[in-house]
Amino acid sequence: MTRILGMGNALVDIMIRIESERIFQEFGLLKGGMRLVDVSFIDRLMSALAHLPQEKTPGGSAANAINGLANLGIKTGFIGKVADDDLGAFMKSDMMKNNIEPVLLQGKAATGIAVALITPDYERTFAVNLGCAIELSAGDVSRQMFEGYDIFHIEGFLVQNKELLVTAMQMAKTAGAKVSLDLASFDVVQDNLDFLKEVIMNYVDIVFANEEEARSFTGLKPELALDEISKMAAYTVVKIGDKGSLLKHGDETCRIPATGANIIDTTGAGDLYASGFLYGLAENLPLQTCGNIGALLAGNVIEVMGAKMDEKRWENIRQLVQNIR
Repeated sequence: MTRILGMGNALVDIMIRIESERIFQEFGLLKGGMRLVDVSFIDRLMSALAHLPQEKTPGGSAANAINGLANLGIKTGFIGKVADDDLGAFMKSDMMKNNIEPVLLQGKAATGIAVALITPDYERTFAVNLGCAIELSAGDVSRQMFEGYDIFHIEGFLVQNKELLVTAMQMAKTAGAKVSLDLASFDVVQDNLDFLKEVIMNYVDIVFANEEEARSFTGLKPELALDEISKMAAYTVVKIGDKGSLLKHGDETCRIPATGANIIDTTGAGDLYASGFLYGLAENLPLQTCGNIGALLAGNVIEVMGAKMDEKRWENIRQLVQNIR
């Protein structure tokens, strides 16, 4: 059976629905983007939004994708760093409950927090304090962590530590795993373009990007961006929102329609798409089927608040996946 390992920022998501975008100007946030901030910024932001309902879930892009894979029955593991605090215990407990093998190293700072501000058009804007997640370093990973895994999925947000990213990819390749990279955010791509192009050329087999990330990476519209990225990686996925997604592997290109969904919150849509697509690869399914399963998961997670779905919804998803196959 295929085993998939993830690595990323182990964060707890705090999701808040907002009615006005004025808060973005007040706090210097770019709508749809992700800004790294300090603890005092998070405290001020949470104070300003204290009158609004909040929902807490374990998060982090790669962790969300691994959670989705585990719920589809894939054997998974996750490497990250949390603190010896309530939020760290919350994340470890959630992973164990979902049959994910947690390799959660202990950090010095508090466990990281991602505040997701959700506007009425369902766009998400993140203010993130990485806490001890940023302490994860190249010295923390060992070759043994990657042994027995067939795919290594990593989030582009880890680009803040380039040595860690390269070291982990090298170890995964040495262990015989394919490397999967989610480009994470258009501003991450803009700020690290040359580095990302280099690692994709040298180490990455599977690239996930949304339309904005693909444009930041190539300067091109989705169809042309798909072709350009495919020159560097064996599998390329470009997600284009309610228009679906584009896939390419070798000479094969597929267009996957989005599923009709009652959108509540788009948090985790890209992460769960990656879960479905990687599940399809793990099961040696055709490219079109991989994309259809990715779209199925993405279409379900946007019908709930946050990136986690309850067991009743997962039971239905697993049945639908069997039908798609």
